[in-house]
Amino acid sequence: MTWYFVFFFVSGFCSILYEIVWLRLAMAQFGVTSPLVSIVLSTFMAGLGLGSWGTGNLIRKYSERIRIPPLRLYAVTELLIGCSALAVPYQFHWGRMLLQHISISSSWAYYVGSGACIAFTLVPWCSFMGATIPVAMWAIKKRSMPEAKRSFSFLYLANVLGALAGATLPLLLIELHGFQYALRFGAVLNGGLAVSAMTLTLRPSSAETGSAHPATSSTRPRLPLPEHASRPLVLLFLTGLTSMGAEVVWIRQFTPYLSTVVYAFATILGVYLASTFAGSRLYRYWARTHEREGPWVWGILGLATLLPLVTASPQFHPPSYYIYDFLRLAVGIAPFSALLGFVTPMLVDRWSGGDPDLAGRAYALNVAGCILGPLVAGFLLLPVIGERWVLFVFSLPWLLTGIVPAFAVTHDQGAPKGLARGFSFVSILAAVILVSASQDFGDQFPKHVLLRDNTATVVATGTAMEKRLLVNGIGITYLTPMTKVMAHLPLASLNHAPRSALVVCFGMGTTYRSLMSWDIPVTAVELVPSVPLLFPYFHPDGPQIMRSPLSRVVIDDGRRFLERTSQQYDVITIDPPPPVEAAGTSLLYSKEFYETIKQRLAPGGILQQWLPRGDATVQCAVARALQQSFPYVRVFHSFDNRGFHLLASSQPIVRRTAPELARQLPEKAAQDFLEWGPESRVEGQFAVVLGRELAIDSMISGAPDTPSLQDDRPENEYYLLRTPRVRNWLSALGLPP
Repeated sequence: MTWYFVFFFVSGFCSILYEIVWLRLAMAQFGVTSPLVSIVLSTFMAGLGLGSWGTGNLIRKYSERIRIPPLRLYAVTELLIGCSALAVPYQFHWGRMLLQHISISSSWAYYVGSGACIAFTLVPWCSFMGATIPVAMWAIKKRSMPEAKRSFSFLYLANVLGALAGATLPLLLIELHGFQYALRFGAVLNGGLAVSAMTLTLRPSSAETGSAHPATSSTRPRLPLPEHASRPLVLLFLTGLTSMGAEVVWIRQFTPYLSTVVYAFATILGVYLASTFAGSRLYRYWARTHEREGPWVWGILGLATLLPLVTASPQFHPPSYYIYDFLRLAVGIAPFSALLGFVTPMLVDRWSGGDPDLAGRAYALNVAGCILGPLVAGFLLLPVIGERWVLFVFSLPWLLTGIVPAFAVTHDQGAPKGLARGFSFVSILAAVILVSASQDFGDQFPKHVLLRDNTATVVATGTAMEKRLLVNGIGITYLTPMTKVMAHLPLASLNHAPRSALVVCFGMGTTYRSLMSWDIPVTAVELVPSVPLLFPYFHPDGPQIMRSPLSRVVIDDGRRFLERTSQQYDVITIDPPPPVEAAGTSLLYSKEFYETIKQRLAPGGILQQWLPRGDATVQCAVARALQQSFPYVRVFHSFDNRGFHLLASSQPIVRRTAPELARQLPEKAAQDFLEWGPESRVEGQFAVVLGRELAIDSMISGAPDTPSLQDDRPENEYYLLRTPRVRNWLSALGLPP
């Protein structure tokens, strides 16, 4: 059994590693939109469920004919999983190439095409991952091991612990060597599992003999299904639906405190998995002496679902330190996750009794809930009722178990039914009071507009020049002349009259509005559907500008839009969301992205790239990527030193003086440029900008050994080992920084 624990620990590690990297590779190939992310995660989980269900079914039908030891089949399965690590990147690339050769005009048609490519790639490989548990249960059962009846929870425990390691350690591996290296590392581990399992089958003392033990022969009648068998299955479906649906809500609730960096998402996943492991471990201990759970566990689970309403509430103001933000998260989601870790393996063990077929079906139904949960939460409930009431909806099934006997799993028969129902009624009342008394994130602002969609929760707040835009609680932008520079500087620097412009990342719409002041066709691409709807909040003339025949706003991923369109633009201006370390933003700074932009710039066209101030490594990586992609690059400090305006072109950029630049502006554009100062004349405004120019080599010199930023090496997103605190720890341990 120790070998099986090691196998499933490593297997869980690899599966999460693959999920993290494959999701990122799919984003680079097909886009960063919420529907596409849902497609990737859903197909990943669908493969797990199909593999679990299908393998259990095959074992039931053909186990008598198979003379190969089950552990040897497990070794082959792990070998195939290792092959997937090497094959999936190529399959994604081929899928993207196929879509580029097909004329697809609508976004939904593209989603169908990209979804088909992702499904055909991931589902077969992930089915091998899902097959591992039924095959291992079959091996354990044939050997008549003591854990046979509760083998699912044993393997589940090891798998969750490995997944916890897989949610954290690969981040360091990616920072040091990139995504492709991480995949190769996982492939080596899967290969090691295959070799180890195969070696065990060759050892006489521990080999699977091929002939079943008399007491557990595959010819013995199947174990009878438990009484009220459908009830555990219903609850298994609901545990998957609730856990994954709640995770969507958690990301919105805790992002204001944890930020949008990859380490924040890893922290949420890590706390969830660590708590799940603790709950599963507790179940393994509890099951030694108990047959049935008490009636209280379901009501407590329902109340635990609502804990984030307290810990993520803006009404709760602990000191602004990371440890307190982490405690917000831990107290909010750990009890719920631990309870799910307790009841999920309990339900599978109870329903399957160690039978691989029954366990495969039960686990597949749990996975089906995991697939449906994020879709229900993100696309159906959140845009309509908000975070608080979504959690209440997810808590209801558990709160109702003590009231509706037909819904509940069989409880401890010794518990007084009236007392159990009374506890459930009190729990529901407490849940309603808690939801009604809690606040949304936007409620802390006296004047605000709050919109929700399937991507994010968006808040517009403030008055006059104090207006701000927040997405999932993170400040995205504010009213500042820097966003006007992003439009007027590149347009005035063209060596010909501008004919069209594109802005990627709409934000408040200031850059888009400034581009429109040149009376040229302007296209704006924004990922979050609710963001452009708030344009009139920040700019009173917004509705008039939107109605202009020169205006076009597209809801899409900016990179995906540029790869699909055939139009060329004189100016493309990009303002990725802050902070510069935000997850996914490297796809708007990478060499591969700049190669796409070069194809969409008209002859003599200029790219304006905004880069928020980051550490020396980030500045060097982005500067190198631009320098290696474009022969002509100019760099300017922003007005308030918060970042850099980088201009890049395939042709020389005309070096005009401030008066010469000013003469390029139409009267309407000049008025727009001066609207917020800081200077009172256009010449003076440009003089400030030109006076802050610096050589691009000065950005590179800060970290000269840093490679250019590429899709495989997102230097800005993975930075933990570069932080001063970690570098000090490494130095104290005598390790190289």
